[in-house]
Amino acid sequence: MTSTFARRLTGAVGQVALGAMLLGAGIAHLTVARQEFLAQVPSWLPLDADLVVVASGVVEICLGLALLAAWRQPVRGLTGAVVAAFFVAVFPGNIAQFTEGRDGFGLDTDAARAVRLLFQPLLVLWALAATNAVPALRSLRRSP
Repeated sequence: MTSTFARRLTGAVGQVALGAMLLGAGIAHLTVARQEFLAQVPSWLPLDADLVVVASGVVEICLGLALLAAWRQPVRGLTGAVVAAFFVAVFPGNIAQFTEGRDGFGLDTDAARAVRLLFQPLLVLWALAATNAVPALRSLRRSP
């Protein structure tokens, strides 16, 4: 197996896995884990917490479907960049869960909530790497 093929296969598997994960999480926002996701909505956010959970669930479903459908560059890379930006956008919710000491998803200690914070940058990198987003965005900048 050539390294190019292995890289493409790894990216494809990573993209499908991330898409499926987002799709599942989005559905969970709207159904079985709605209360758990409420723990991640910052208390300082001037919006109804349930609305935020529902809206973010819909966005996650859309992003998951987009990852499962986008296979040609530059759309694939743009999708990965949007997913990465989404992970950055929801990071304040994870910080709020930690700083406000909110339990959710089994994160019932400060240590567990702190460890959870370490995984968010990995999700950003996963989205960018699996979709080859950075080279795709660079090529768009060079296009006339």
